[in-house]
Amino acid sequence: MGIKSDLGSLNWQIELGADEAISDQPQDRLSQAQTSQAEMVAKKSVVYSQASQENPQIESPLFGSPQKASLRTAAENHTVDTVFSAKNLEELRGSLEAFEGCALKKTATNLVFGDGNPDSDLMFVGEAPGADEDRQGKPFVGVSGRLLDTMLSYIGRDRTKFYITNHIYWRPPGNRTPAAAEVAACLPFIRRHIELINPRFLVFVGGAAAKALLERTEGINKLRGQWFAYKTPGLAESIPATAIFHPAYLLRQPAHKRLAWRDLLMLKQRLVS
Repeated sequence: MGIKSDLGSLNWQIELGADEAISDQPQDRLSQAQTSQAEMVAKKSVVYSQASQENPQIESPLFGSPQKASLRTAAENHTVDTVFSAKNLEELRGSLEAFEGCALKKTATNLVFGDGNPDSDLMFVGEAPGADEDRQGKPFVGVSGRLLDTMLSYIGRDRTKFYITNHIYWRPPGNRTPAAAEVAACLPFIRRHIELINPRFLVFVGGAAAKALLERTEGINKLRGQWFAYKTPGLAESIPATAIFHPAYLLRQPAHKRLAWRDLLMLKQRLVS
């Protein structure tokens, strides 16, 4: 009798539309879908970049055949086709300004593209713009940026002698951590950005940038103090890359400045070698 009652209750719930089990914790299905889509676009972009290096006439594989290319969204068109066809920084900036595939663009005041000398042999890639950067449209111009400039002055570098950008191009609201979908949406752009600068040395400022572009899972404490080989299909040779503490972190943890100084001395030695 109890079993029939339970089955009757289940059938009644199914008729009302409750036909899917849920977990104990709420699931953000929209965020998961956005993350999956952005990661798919980023992965397809890498495949397309590699293939296009071998055959410039190759069609974008995002939707398979050329007949299906018209089904691509505007965001996918810019990510796959425009980014890797950018021949200079102006074209890459234009593709970012036209890009609608990152939600951060809707809440930010300005695109924060880059600053410094693009012909330098040294390139820094940080995490995401803050409030000062969002207002001015330049990376690392706030308190942490001034600390970074001071640190680099001790090894003889200023913004005429290095180039700097972020791997996220728009400020996250409230300086929150960028979502996985937002990181994935910006990855094709920052990869092409590095390819166009093609520096002799690459420095990731903070753990987020290092993990995203080196595809590592370790935190900044384990990534700093060593060298990695950064390589993408658009680079003829790999670029020696290292990671340093973000200056915002050093402002919160001043005891780690001694480790940051060691990292700068390691960088200085490599620059003059």
